[in-house]
Amino acid sequence: MRKGQYRFVAGFLLVPVALYLIFVIWPYIQTFGYSLTDWKGQSQTFGFVGLDNYKALFQDDIFMGAIWHNILFLVFIPVITILLALFFAFMLNAGGRGRAGGVSGVAGSKFYRVVYFFPQVLSLAILAVLFRAVYRSDGGGMLNGALVKLGLVDADRPVEWLNEPDFVLWALIVVVVWHGVGFYLVLFSAAMQSIPKDIYEAALIDGASRGQSFFRITLPLLWDSVQTAWVYLGIAAMDMFILVSTMTSGEFGGGPDHHSEVMATVMMRNFLYYGKSGYACAMGVIMLLLTLILSVVMLRATRRERIEF
Repeated sequence: MRKGQYRFVAGFLLVPVALYLIFVIWPYIQTFGYSLTDWKGQSQTFGFVGLDNYKALFQDDIFMGAIWHNILFLVFIPVITILLALFFAFMLNAGGRGRAGGVSGVAGSKFYRVVYFFPQVLSLAILAVLFRAVYRSDGGGMLNGALVKLGLVDADRPVEWLNEPDFVLWALIVVVVWHGVGFYLVLFSAAMQSIPKDIYEAALIDGASRGQSFFRITLPLLWDSVQTAWVYLGIAAMDMFILVSTMTSGEFGGGPDHHSEVMATVMMRNFLYYGKSGYACAMGVIMLLLTLILSVVMLRATRRERIEF
């Protein structure tokens, strides 16, 4: 304190902390305040309604269905993406044999890294347009065209991938997984490269199979990276606004008949189309709370002792 070091540090922190409070924390506080009113969005006057908006949320079948869809995304997107990324990363780093019998990646592993990462350079908006063309059902869609060539689908009755309640959620999950696997493959590959090859070679000498090496060596040593990936993918699954609003039918998506609705699309529709801005702010608060709770739960559920080597 005598040397003034605390004042020096506080001087550097003052501006960024003030900016964070103004542009991040204050909007959250405003949103919660508006959620307790009947604000219409365009009017400067509004009345206080207390918790009426929150009570109405739990009686809104569309919003409750949207929560269920987000939960399905939360379950399947992280699990499928992480499993595929881990498998490909393991094969690219320890799935082959070196010339001297050691451990190395499969042949062409550097090329495969670039190929797998390529979807990550495309924005979600571009992917939404691209896959909407892939799922087209008017005869020009790539997926239906391939199924017709294989004789699995009648050319006169193509599958309505984005208009079938049983298929639309899975169609969206495929896009997210295809987009995310490459990024997490690179993340896991970087972590795997820090694992000494001697550990894998010793396991092979002891007779361990590839599967045993993966579950007994790779996965425990990569657990911190898996935990981080799980949280990020969980947050992405709680959003899904861009894909749903662009790929599915209806105002801000949600079709067919609200079977692909997510919380973000219901919120934006109420805010912009129905003029229920206070009600939409209540949805935003619920989304924030659910995301925070799920992040904490996932961090605690996947927490384990750190393994060092």
